[in-house]
Amino acid sequence: MGEVRTTPELLAAVAAAAVPGVAPVATGPSPDDAADFRSCVVQDSEGRRWRVRSPLNTEASMRLETEHLVLQAFTPSVRSRLPFHLPTVAGSVAQDGLRTFVYSHLPGHTLSLREFQRQNEHPEPPVHTPSPSATPRAPLAVQLGRSLGCLHSLPRALVMDADLPAYSAEQCRKRMLHDLDQAATTGLIPGDLLRRWEEALEDTTLWQFSTRVVHGDLHEDNITVDHGSLASFTGWSDLHVGDPAVDFSWLVGMSDPAFADTVIEAYSVAAVQPPDRHLLRRAHLKAEFALAEWLVRGVDRGITSMVDNAQRMLTTLAADVRASASPSPGVAGPPPASAAASDADRAGDSDVDSVDRTDSDGRALDGDSAPDGHPSDDGLSPDHHSGEGGSSTGGSSAASGSVTPTS
Repeated sequence: MGEVRTTPELLAAVAAAAVPGVAPVATGPSPDDAADFRSCVVQDSEGRRWRVRSPLNTEASMRLETEHLVLQAFTPSVRSRLPFHLPTVAGSVAQDGLRTFVYSHLPGHTLSLREFQRQNEHPEPPVHTPSPSATPRAPLAVQLGRSLGCLHSLPRALVMDADLPAYSAEQCRKRMLHDLDQAATTGLIPGDLLRRWEEALEDTTLWQFSTRVVHGDLHEDNITVDHGSLASFTGWSDLHVGDPAVDFSWLVGMSDPAFADTVIEAYSVAAVQPPDRHLLRRAHLKAEFALAEWLVRGVDRGITSMVDNAQRMLTTLAADVRASASPSPGVAGPPPASAAASDADRAGDSDVDSVDRTDSDGRALDGDSAPDGHPSDDGLSPDHHSGEGGSSTGGSSAASGSVTPTS
């Protein structure tokens, strides 16, 4: 019954039953968590599009019910303060104790991490040519930072009045320690990774931050982009008050660290309070630990393929950490001896050159200046090394705009 109920044709039928006046004529893909949901985009006879999400188990159904509650908390006045769209529930249908939801379709499509970086540098042109006096559109990384700044600046009452979770910084740390203990009991995680994560969790200096309203499950499959403009955030079942770093952990998967740096810079301007200096270090920790959470999930559900996949990624991460000699998530290890010697030679040459690299007023031209865009001691520009991005699941770049006629 479960397999039949979740085919695109059956999901289209659910949309017709849940939303009066919908006559499906085509279906298309919609990226989602395949372990918990079956989803698709349905196009009706009037050209309107709808997203359908069907849970595969009770836990997933509860997540959709929670998301419904969350979306109701985002009143029109709250939504008007955000620079992105949110889904709207158009209807739902209960089957076998599980409820399938139909949402009004949002513009744009999801991007892979690589495509995020490409469009940040080479954005798609807007649908309509802007007027010469219009403000130039910001790069995608800047739009993302501004959007996160606005989200994290929402009042905590939005979450607490909806009876959603709210955690202090210390509670965030202790909850992660509890999850680490659970992961350790599987006996399937490399010991050096367990020690690495425990040391980071015991370093209380990393956990001194102000909590924020956070999305809680932000990643590339929960963001849509429309012709170079950030269009929407989706997947709102984990909204809570907690560590803002959780919404940055997916950026660790970017091959270019400058993308995350740009996001942080824009976020610092848009947010009511600036980010704490260790935010990206905790984001790295959460990105690494996500592999352990995936493994535990597979163990709990008895899904061998999930467990095997998580173990392979954990083994790769452990090898990368050893190769880089990274002492802690988000902290680079020392450079190889040959590289260090080469750097020392270059530094020596630079010292000689800097004597003469002054202008007519005696000011140093560039020998003493810090690299552009990289603050020196504030901790907001983390060191990146190979292996830190291994926790990212990549992401489907399937566009929700592609539809297939229903039979």
